[in-house]
Amino acid sequence: MTIHSVVIQKLLSTNAHMGRRVAVDHFKVYTYGIRNGMAIIDSDKTLISLRNACAFIGSLARLNARFMFVNTNPLFDEIFDQMTKKIELYNPNQNSLWRTGGFLTNSRSPKKFRSRNKKLCFAPPQLPDCVVILDTERKSSVVLEADKLQIPVVALVDSTMPLDIYKRIAYPVPANDSVQFVYLFCNLITKTFLLEQKRLGTTPKEDSTRADHPSKKENGEAVKRIEEGKSGNVEFSRDEVLVVPWESLAPISRDRDEIKELLDKLVVLKFNGALGTEMGFDGPKSAVEVCNGMTLLDMIVNRIESLNSNYGCNIPLLLMNTSKTNDDTVKVLEKYPKSNIVMLKSFDGQTSENESYSFDHDAVFLSLMNSGTLDVLLSQGKEYVLVVGSDNVAAVIDPKILNHLIQNKIDYCMEVTQTPSFNMNNGILNSEQQNFQLTEISRKPVPHSTDKFKLIDTRSLWVNLKATKRLLDTDSLKFEKDFITKGRETAAGSVIRFFDRAICVNVPQTRFLPINGTSDLLLLQSDLYTYSNGILVRNTARTNPVNPSISLGPEFGKVSDFLSRFRSIPSIIELDSLKVNGDVWFGTDITLKGRVNVVAKPGMKVEIPDGVVLQDKDICEPMDV
Repeated sequence: MTIHSVVIQKLLSTNAHMGRRVAVDHFKVYTYGIRNGMAIIDSDKTLISLRNACAFIGSLARLNARFMFVNTNPLFDEIFDQMTKKIELYNPNQNSLWRTGGFLTNSRSPKKFRSRNKKLCFAPPQLPDCVVILDTERKSSVVLEADKLQIPVVALVDSTMPLDIYKRIAYPVPANDSVQFVYLFCNLITKTFLLEQKRLGTTPKEDSTRADHPSKKENGEAVKRIEEGKSGNVEFSRDEVLVVPWESLAPISRDRDEIKELLDKLVVLKFNGALGTEMGFDGPKSAVEVCNGMTLLDMIVNRIESLNSNYGCNIPLLLMNTSKTNDDTVKVLEKYPKSNIVMLKSFDGQTSENESYSFDHDAVFLSLMNSGTLDVLLSQGKEYVLVVGSDNVAAVIDPKILNHLIQNKIDYCMEVTQTPSFNMNNGILNSEQQNFQLTEISRKPVPHSTDKFKLIDTRSLWVNLKATKRLLDTDSLKFEKDFITKGRETAAGSVIRFFDRAICVNVPQTRFLPINGTSDLLLLQSDLYTYSNGILVRNTARTNPVNPSISLGPEFGKVSDFLSRFRSIPSIIELDSLKVNGDVWFGTDITLKGRVNVVAKPGMKVEIPDGVVLQDKDICEPMDV
C-alpha cells in the first residue's frame, strides 16, 4: 500500500468526502460525483488543497508572520485550544476575547466582548498576515473584511459555499467540516508551525518568551532576518534548471473537446513596451509591418482568433502597454472589435527605448499584482499565462507545452533554444533531458555570447497563476533589481529562482526570430517565410536549417530607407550570408545565392539591376555587378 493510498484512507475515515445535498456550480470542480443525492468530494483534490494551504502557512510562519485563527463552532473549541496552545498563539490565562465583526476594517485596536461560543485567537493589535477560518459558513463577514484589506484567507469550504464568499478565499480546502477532519486539519497546521520553528532553531516556548520580553538585540536580529527574507537579498540555492527537449514531450489528444478544455485554461499576455525608434519607426515595435502587410500585433491576434474559432475555446489576450505605446496600439487593434483583448494598466517603471528583457518579466508580475488581473483570471478558471516577448515574431501558442506543464504540475517554464555553436557541437539535447546552469542561458543572441552561452531565452514564458498568487500573497516575489540595473546577460537569474517546480523547454531555433533591426525585416519579408493563421511558415525549399546571416549598413537603418532602397525583396532561399554597406540600391526580381557582399566605395552609388542573380559575389562598384 502506497503512502498516497494511506493518506486517502485517512481522509475517508474523517468523512471529509461527504458533501451536502446541493453542490453549487463553482464547487463541482472538487466533486467526484453524486451518490444517494449527496455530493461526494474528491479526496485527491482535498489532499492537494491541504498541501497548498499548509505550504502557504509554513512559508508565512518561516517569516514570523501574524495569524488570525477564527472559530465560532463550540464543537471545535477543544481542538482549537489544543492547537493554539502548542504553537503559542493563544494564552489560556488571558480572559479577553476579541470581537470579530469590524475587527479588521473598523479599528486596529481589538475590542472586548462577552460570549461563550465565539473565540478569536489573535494577540497583537496589528492587522494579520493571514486569516484561518474553520467554520467558513458562519464567518462570511470575516472573509469579506479580509478581502477588503487584501489579507489572504485559508478556510474550509463545503459544497454549498456561495460564490461571492468562495472567490474571496485564497486557499480553499474542500471538505466536510466534521470534528474528525477539523482535528486532522488543525493537527497539520500544528505540525507545520512546529517544523518551521524547528528549522529556525527555536522552540514555541522560546518564541513566546521573546514575544513577551524581546531584547533590543534579539528584536533587531529578528527584524533583520525577516527583512532579508522578504527583500530577496539572501543567497538563492537554485543555480541550475532542467531543460526538456520539445521533441520528447507527449503528443496531445486529437479530440477537439479535450483540446478546448486544455486551451480554456490559458491566457496570453504580450509585453508591448518596446519602441521602434532604433529603426526610425515612430511607435511601438509591434506595429511594424513584418510579413504580407501584417504587424506583430496582427499576427498574435489572428493566431488566438484562429484557435478560438477552431476549438470553440476562449483564450483572452492581455496587452501590457506603456504610456508611449498605448495610443498607437489602440489604433492598430481598432480592426478587431470583437476580439477578447484586454489592455492592462500602463506600467512605465524604467522603460527605455532599448527594452531590457529582465524588466519584461518583472513588469508582468508587477502589473498582475497591482491591477488585480491575477485574481480575475483565477476566478475565470485560468491556470497558466503565456508571456510573449514584444519582438519575437516566431512565438507559438503550443498546446503541447501547455499539456506537459499541466500533467507535471510545473509552476514556471521558459522556452529556450540552443546557440548556433552549441547546436553544432552537441546534438544530445534534442533527445535527452539535461541540467544547465542559469548562467549558461543568454538573454539575447548577440554574436560575442555564442561561445559563452549554450542556450538562448526565446522570450516566451509559461507561468502557473496559482503558484504566482502564492508568492504574491506571501510577499516572496521580490525582484533582483541588480539584474535590471546592471544589464546582466543572464535572462534566467531573477524570477525563475522563486518557483519550486521550474523547467526550460528546448524548442526548435525556428521559434526565435526577434526583430532588432531592418536586417531582420529583410529576412522575414523575403520568400523564406510565408504567413498563415498567425504563424510564420518557413519555406521547405531551403535545405539549410540555419537562416542566412544578413547585415545591412546604416543607410538601411530606418524602415523608410529600407523600403526605398529595396524596390522588392530579393529571393534568399539559397543565400548563406549578405553584407550591404554604402549607397546601394536594389531593383526587382533579384536572386541572392551563397555569400554576397555589396560594399559601395565612399561617394559611389551602386545599383543592382532588375532580374539579376548574384552568387558568391563581391561588389564594390557598378562594374562588379
